[in-house]
Amino acid sequence: QVQLVESGGGLVQPGGSLRLSCAASGSIFSRDTMDWYRQVPGNQRALVATISGTGTPKYAESVKGRFTISRDSAGNTVYLQMNGLLPEDTAIYYCHLLRSSDFMNYWGKGTLVTVSS
Repeated sequence: QVQLVESGGGLVQPGGSLRLSCAASGSIFSRDTMDWYRQVPGNQRALVATISGTGTPKYAESVKGRFTISRDSAGNTVYLQMNGLLPEDTAIYYCHLLRSSDFMNYWGKGTLVTVSS
């Protein structure tokens, strides 16, 4: 079984920063791809950033230059550094892992980010 636990969400003013963390536990591998998605109520969940097992990052166009995804050396914790936050970044942010051994998908419960003055 795999568990993903997000933390770091909260209320921040426009232009501010937050750092989200996602700790993965269970039967995972450092080569597994991990991602951050976000969802606004009434909308589909959208990919924000992804990082491969080799550490290669990719970003949605809307967050390029503002967000940075990274993972620790053990490969089981992924971070999302969010700078220059905008009101439209307000959403529930979810951590996702695609397990490379069997292509099973795992999700965290999400953490709420609210950008408002």
